[in-house]
Amino acid sequence: MIYLKSLLFLVIAPGIVAGLIPLTLLQNGPQFQTGVFSYLALPFWITGIGTLLWCFLDFAQKGKGTPAPVDPPKELVISGLYRYVRNPMYVSVLLIIVGHFLWFGYWNLLVYAGFFLVVAHLFVTLYEEPNLGKRFGSSYENYLKEVPRWLPRFR
Repeated sequence: MIYLKSLLFLVIAPGIVAGLIPLTLLQNGPQFQTGVFSYLALPFWITGIGTLLWCFLDFAQKGKGTPAPVDPPKELVISGLYRYVRNPMYVSVLLIIVGHFLWFGYWNLLVYAGFFLVVAHLFVTLYEEPNLGKRFGSSYENYLKEVPRWLPRFR
């Protein structure tokens, strides 16, 4: 059942934020010819989608829950990609959106990527981190000290 709920949340949240909204932004606005750089979209998309799927699987298997705030994981997930960056799902959605810009060249996609990053940062700092701190206590506080929020640190 966890996998089904995770799949539903995957379609709803990242599907809308990284898929539906950018597709609606393709219908108007100034366009930039990205030329050969448009092919950089492919590794952005592959990395973003792969990261999202990996994280959703980790939440279900190791966290025994979903990424949805209404059905959060029961265990703190600090393995897999979470060893390198605290918010790999948000980073992956950002990669997908930047990939859309590179492929299609609409400037409003780049503006949307910036908007997404600001909203994600505010959500993480004002809601997620305080909530996780209350739920997981000192183990989460230690995790905050060890793993960066946005830019992965590979050891």
